[in-house]
Amino acid sequence: MTVKNRIDKTGPAGFRRSPLGIFASYYRPHWKLFAADMICASFIAAVDLAFPVMTRYSIGSIAPGAAAADSLSGFWKSLAASKDSGFRLFVIMVAAMMAIHILRMVFSWFVTYWGHTVGAYIEADMRRDLFDHLQTLPFSFYDNHRTGHIMSRVTNDLFEITELAHHGPEDLFISFLTLSGSFVILLFMRWEMALVLLLALPLLIVHTMKSRKRMMGASRQVKEKTAEINASLESSISGARVAKAFTNESYEKQKFRGGNEHFIGAKKSFYKSMASFHSRLEFILHIFNVIVIAAGGLLIMAGRMNLVELITCTLFAAAILQPVRRLANFVEQYTTGMAGFSRFVELMREEPDVKDRPDAVTLSGVRGDIEYRDVSFSYNRDVTVLKHINLRIKAGSTLALVGPSGGGKTTLCHLLPRFYEIREGSVTIDGTDIRDITLKSLRKNIGIVQQDVFLFAGTLRENIAYGSPGATEAEIIAAAKKAEIHGDIVKLPEGYESHVGERGIKLSGGQKQRISIARIFLKNPPILILDEATSALDSATEKKIQRALEELARGRTTLVIAHRLSTIRNAGTIAVIDDEGIRQIGSHSKLLAEDGLYAELYRAQFSRDY
Repeated sequence: MTVKNRIDKTGPAGFRRSPLGIFASYYRPHWKLFAADMICASFIAAVDLAFPVMTRYSIGSIAPGAAAADSLSGFWKSLAASKDSGFRLFVIMVAAMMAIHILRMVFSWFVTYWGHTVGAYIEADMRRDLFDHLQTLPFSFYDNHRTGHIMSRVTNDLFEITELAHHGPEDLFISFLTLSGSFVILLFMRWEMALVLLLALPLLIVHTMKSRKRMMGASRQVKEKTAEINASLESSISGARVAKAFTNESYEKQKFRGGNEHFIGAKKSFYKSMASFHSRLEFILHIFNVIVIAAGGLLIMAGRMNLVELITCTLFAAAILQPVRRLANFVEQYTTGMAGFSRFVELMREEPDVKDRPDAVTLSGVRGDIEYRDVSFSYNRDVTVLKHINLRIKAGSTLALVGPSGGGKTTLCHLLPRFYEIREGSVTIDGTDIRDITLKSLRKNIGIVQQDVFLFAGTLRENIAYGSPGATEAEIIAAAKKAEIHGDIVKLPEGYESHVGERGIKLSGGQKQRISIARIFLKNPPILILDEATSALDSATEKKIQRALEELARGRTTLVIAHRLSTIRNAGTIAVIDDEGIRQIGSHSKLLAEDGLYAELYRAQFSRDY
């Protein structure tokens, strides 16, 4: 066996930072587009600030002639005096306001389209990273998490991220520019009005911060209830045939209604928090308008402000309301988006207990000499499944594992490709500890036909080619022929392009089993694990497949788990395993002669069969 050094850089270590730091890092690949979006947003803010100022100068330029325009004839006289500098300034200012608002429309289009596109890119990047991370998690993770919950993390939890990733920075940026710009301009124009703005902002900030926490908790509950609905839905749909067989449709409906009611309760709680937030915010904003008018009126009566300045201040007050409403929308988007993002981060921080060591090597040139040395294993550290197992399987030989259910046969085989991590002892291939080998190269050299066959919802060709995605048409057909399934396939109207349905529902149990065997023929690995590989086949088909499997196993190291003892009579070595460990080991004839547990199982099975 030859090995090559390979450093594994995968893992959730990059997700140990603060959630906001992680969120910001997703902008890095799209920074150019994001920067262009922020530049356009700054221009929008500049227009919103410029409009009240330009309005002030526009009104101010015609104010001296306003008294003359006290009738229709006076209006035409004023208009006729177009050479007056005030009128020219007025026309220029109106034209300029039209021009900047046309530009504002263009920049608004860019912000809306490309800003949302950046958000969609970020959402897709997060979903890609989450899916990639899920591929690294071991069997133990999937043993403890429902499929519907995981699907909800990948889909629903990231649904609002697009809006937050786009509108979040944009709304904050525009609001900051507009509010700070308005304050500075008012400070120079009329400091008393700037003071009114300064007194109102802390009230808005305190209200927003207090409401955000309540809304965040309520939004997280909505996410959790949505995940429960998805899990219930996935379970009910997958088990629809069982429900119909037991006439339990009404029970399934009731169970789903219960989850749906919990979801509605969580939604109502969120909407209640949101309603309180928005209603109080609207009250504060409208009172702010009243305060502006009241303060302006008092200043006019005191002779410290004219009507033009009051109009300008009112326009600034209106300009201030827009960024405040943007901030309100941001708070709502932040609570819903970050509630899902926090669940995303939680899952990304899930540490796989089976992973490559920093100095792991690539397995190649495999002979297939396997040894279990004092191996013990438990799933939850409370109940030990395997105790001090010692086993040697020579390269190219076949080891059959038999014994009562629950004795650890499948677990013993699952330790070889590191589906679970060994607790004590070691397993070696050609003298190298499997924990020192990269997972990819280790599993690439091991082929598994499992008792519970899983087929993807695609065509027969795609499912067979899963054993070697780059396989040619001839190789796929050759594998199907060896697995005794080619004849069945060509009888179908669409042949190899026939769809198998969800989990292969359109095929018989024997056909699904033979498709899975064809995958292994195509993969052609040096080590085989056959976990009840012929359990779903009738006797006639079993004999055909058995011959094919014996041909496949020739020259390869093979572990066979079998309940049908007739299928493993010719195995070089048979190990009898129960919950106390390996009870017997030897050839078929030797174990029968010992008249132990194997002979007992053999007699019980054949007396039942015959």
